[in-house]
Amino acid sequence: MDKAKMLQISHRRNLLALAAVFAVLYVLMLTRSISVQYQGVIILIGINVLLATSLNLTTGALGELVLGHAGFMSIGAYTAALFTLHMDLPGLVEFPLALLLGGALAAVFGVIIGIPALRLRGDYLAIVTLGFGEIIRVIIQNMSITGGGRGLYGIEEYTTFPWVFWTSAFGITIMYALIFTRHGRAILSLRENEIAAEAAGIPATRYKVLAFAVSSFFAGVAGGLYAHYITVLDPGTFGFNMSIEILVMVVLGGMGSFTGATLAAVVLTLLPELLRSMSDYRMLLYSIALVLMMILRPQGLLGKKEFSLTRAWEQLRKKAETKGGNA
Repeated sequence: MDKAKMLQISHRRNLLALAAVFAVLYVLMLTRSISVQYQGVIILIGINVLLATSLNLTTGALGELVLGHAGFMSIGAYTAALFTLHMDLPGLVEFPLALLLGGALAAVFGVIIGIPALRLRGDYLAIVTLGFGEIIRVIIQNMSITGGGRGLYGIEEYTTFPWVFWTSAFGITIMYALIFTRHGRAILSLRENEIAAEAAGIPATRYKVLAFAVSSFFAGVAGGLYAHYITVLDPGTFGFNMSIEILVMVVLGGMGSFTGATLAAVVLTLLPELLRSMSDYRMLLYSIALVLMMILRPQGLLGKKEFSLTRAWEQLRKKAETKGGNA
């Protein structure tokens, strides 16, 4: 079987698997087999998955430590919310336009910040991105159009499970596919050895800014989803702690693994809810779990590995053939 045919089969399997997961969860929600509380948790999981995988593109694939990802999320959230508040369009037209506009403006800021900031490395870049995130929060807090410190109210509740699920799936697919293009390979080469990559003719700044812009775009889209789910925006939400929470998801899942970032986002969003019955010790247990994870498996849940449905299918098929041959 040629490579193109195998790739088509792989894509079909992945799409069928996604559709099956969506169908099961959606039916369980419609029949109220999943409580309203956990339906909300699942929506937040989808938003966090998109945030974690978008940060993974810069911190994992590019290898640059970014501490201001919540800043791009806030740009997308407020842009999308202000668009829907001031436009009078049908929801099915207004909402996707708002998400695209929020993502596009976040990407523009990603390029503006990325061009000077990505010339720095290591701790210096982390400090610059941290400062950017705080500057954005302070600006939002002091603008009348965003509601200032009181927050922004009256946002339409457009975000639903289907919107979150398929938007996150589309975003992850785009970012994962990017890694397997020549541009993605150039980004990975900068992570492994920037000096060698530049010596080979790869324009480091161009590819760094590309990764930063794509990452910022999907963070902005996640912000738009968040705004139209919570329906109230408080600038304090998008502070330093939010950026650290997203970074922890990437580190815990494995820097460079989109599957790992997805898995960690699911675990870290769900864990506080599962520990809610232990309200007095919930955050303590949560922190201990994270510390133990970093001690016992510092490379994260999956390291740089990715889960492949096709690979898993082939392994199962080979095991079945082996057992059949032995019998």
